[in-house]
Amino acid sequence: MVSYSTANDQILIEEISSVRKFTLNRPKQLNVLSLAMGSRFLELYTECAKDSSVKLIIVKGKGRAFCAGGDVAEVIRDISQGNWRAGTLHYKYGFMMNYLLKTHNKPQVAFINGIVMGGGASVSINGRFQVVTENTVFAMPETALGSFPDLSASYYLSRLPGFFGEYLGLTGARLNGAEMLACGLASHFVPSEKLSLLEEALEKIDTSDPFVISSTINKFSEVPNLTEKSAYHKLDIINKCFSQRTIEEIIAALEREAAENKEDWFSNFSIKLMKKASPTSLKITLRSIREGRYQGIGQCIVREFRMICHVLRGDISTDFYEGCRAILLDKDGNPKWEPSKIELVTDEMVDRYFMKIDEDDWDDLILPAFAFSKL
Repeated sequence: MVSYSTANDQILIEEISSVRKFTLNRPKQLNVLSLAMGSRFLELYTECAKDSSVKLIIVKGKGRAFCAGGDVAEVIRDISQGNWRAGTLHYKYGFMMNYLLKTHNKPQVAFINGIVMGGGASVSINGRFQVVTENTVFAMPETALGSFPDLSASYYLSRLPGFFGEYLGLTGARLNGAEMLACGLASHFVPSEKLSLLEEALEKIDTSDPFVISSTINKFSEVPNLTEKSAYHKLDIINKCFSQRTIEEIIAALEREAAENKEDWFSNFSIKLMKKASPTSLKITLRSIREGRYQGIGQCIVREFRMICHVLRGDISTDFYEGCRAILLDKDGNPKWEPSKIELVTDEMVDRYFMKIDEDDWDDLILPAFAFSKL
């Protein structure tokens, strides 16, 4: 076994036979991905793809989180210094890493034994296998921060049952491990007490065969029961309401459900979450997921990078900076969105997020040459 660290000890690496294990090592920061980590992960996945001795990748997080997304503090620092372009590097590495992970020739098993949020979800979901536990907490909180679910989220959210992806992306509602398994965001549920045994078993199989890997995980897995108040039990209401064409129509449908059934906690809860979110974020998120339903992984990534560049540039709205200030920095929990109401966010404003940045020296994200056959 060979062990070493990288990116200022933020990623711990172990080489055990044909297995490479990557451990996110920023437990005090809930393992959020720094710029250095994103760059190094891209290098590591590229190296593993070319190394014939590597058969399997295992990724996990140290402490109580798998990964709580990207290091927003680094990005906001760049924006506050007037350098939005520097902030895009975080996302460029993240998008490239996730594309490589999704199209990788070596299977990955992610051990999601704790918090997984935002871009951190993509690090696990874009791999072949996702192992969740009773400690897993999933959420896509971007609309509450003035952004949108990115790093390929429009690809995988749009492929969940019915309109469950729209529900998760728009509300930022949390799921537990059992719910992730039920909706397809995870491949296996393994009690946390068995993870070390599973890890030892995976170290010995010496193969990239997905059937053998899945069969090995199955020996330790269980099928957990959903709680009575699981949102997944509300899939009929979700499909009825979140299938509506616009944000305004979605909220109106939820309000009708709440009015018709006074004991319906779910509709009121969803309305409450959406009304806390940035109106602009809600509208671009809905369109992003809807477009993602008809696009390949490469197309989603190229489009989302274009969108996040507009978010960081702040040329249409500065809600991302304001949301991060209110939720993560000053923590007053009272963002001042602009526009402040959903009806004030025009179609023309939304369209601009999907357009190329209008600067002569700016290019869209260019995927590796082999990517275009998979667009």
